[in-house]
Amino acid sequence: MINSGNVLVTGASGFVGGHLLKRLAYRKEGEVTGTVRMAGSVITTGTVAVGNIDQHTDWFVALKNQQVVVHTAARAHIMNDQAAEPLAAFREVNVAGTLKLARQAAEAGIRRFVFISSIKVNGEQTAPGRPFTCDDTPTPEDPYGISKLEAEQGLQQIALETGMEMVIIRPPLVYGPGVKGNFASMIKLVEKGLPLPFGAIDNRRSLVGLDNLVDLIITCIDHPSAANQVFLVSDGEDLSTSGLLRRAAKAMGRHSRLIPVPAGLLQLGATVLGKKAVGQRLLGSLQVDIGSTRKRLDWTPPVSVDEGLRRCFETHGY
Repeated sequence: MINSGNVLVTGASGFVGGHLLKRLAYRKEGEVTGTVRMAGSVITTGTVAVGNIDQHTDWFVALKNQQVVVHTAARAHIMNDQAAEPLAAFREVNVAGTLKLARQAAEAGIRRFVFISSIKVNGEQTAPGRPFTCDDTPTPEDPYGISKLEAEQGLQQIALETGMEMVIIRPPLVYGPGVKGNFASMIKLVEKGLPLPFGAIDNRRSLVGLDNLVDLIITCIDHPSAANQVFLVSDGEDLSTSGLLRRAAKAMGRHSRLIPVPAGLLQLGATVLGKKAVGQRLLGSLQVDIGSTRKRLDWTPPVSVDEGLRRCFETHGY
């Protein structure tokens, strides 16, 4: 391993960034600093407010005396996005804002830049037995995935021009304490004990627990073999929607109530209700192959799915 020195984490008040900041602070290997958009955010360690993230953001104060940047800040994927031009809105933050940070990082002498991208760069679904790999040709389908791919391409060009090391990590759905979005909505239904029509769903989806993702990020901060590589990450165990609900219920100490309704009928219903994309996520497969990540970094997810779910719900008092 190499000496990472001081580390700057962007998005320090966010789901991934906040957890990463705490873990890095415990390591006591160099100083760790976080960035937030607005001053006064509740964080446990030192932060710098940078304002809104776009092509005009000035990062130089935050970058002073840093050796590594981990960029977790982003305009997140939003279901039913209400922006007039969603792709333009994503590009402003995820592309222009990211590349402005990277250029200033290179000027400031940053040695390594770790970018948290998304599996949506690869695509939305996988065929049975054909998981995504880091070598696949990217096929993003929505504005969020397109913006992440464009950011990756811009970062790789900056790395070529400046010699700054670049590391790209593409996680699938991340769960953990404080998770929001579709995962949280689904879990609330389990918590209420409502019967759910997913008992017959036999898809396969890769997820990654927050602790596993943060562990890989920290590995990529230090590991010499991470330089200028793309890594996929998951818990190393793929679950069906029905399997996830059963194991989530068990982690909460609840009983799952799953009714076996055919997947085709559920997808038809979702489409009729204008929720086709939601139906695809619940019923379709999205698997990632982390074999390359394991081999290159000698890395294994340290937390099992069941333990990750237990930690997730334990924090919420289930």
